[in-house]
Amino acid sequence: MPHYLHQVAYSREGWQALLAHPQNRIEAVRPAIEKLGGKVETAWFAFGEYDVIVIAQFPDNVSAAAISIAFAAGGACKAVQTTPLISPDEALQAFKKAGECGYRPARAA
Repeated sequence: MPHYLHQVAYSREGWQALLAHPQNRIEAVRPAIEKLGGKVETAWFAFGEYDVIVIAQFPDNVSAAAISIAFAAGGACKAVQTTPLISPDEALQAFKKAGECGYRPARAA
């Protein structure tokens, strides 16, 4: 199954809700991810631009997009970013294909 990196930054309202009612949001979102056919592989709370990092598997891009849309629409997040991930073997295949595709960059005359 394809892997995806989900990065979430809480809104002020999201932080206020967590302070009023502390909870493990990873476990709170796990059922929604699983309902879409996904699986949480690992998750972390973080310092910096994003507050939560989740690596999840989904059966397809549509399912991965659906959870991102649900996160964004909920109101507790000020930013949600989802990045499809490829394995090192897939990257190697892509490098080989890129080298064989015949692309030529534009050059000044």
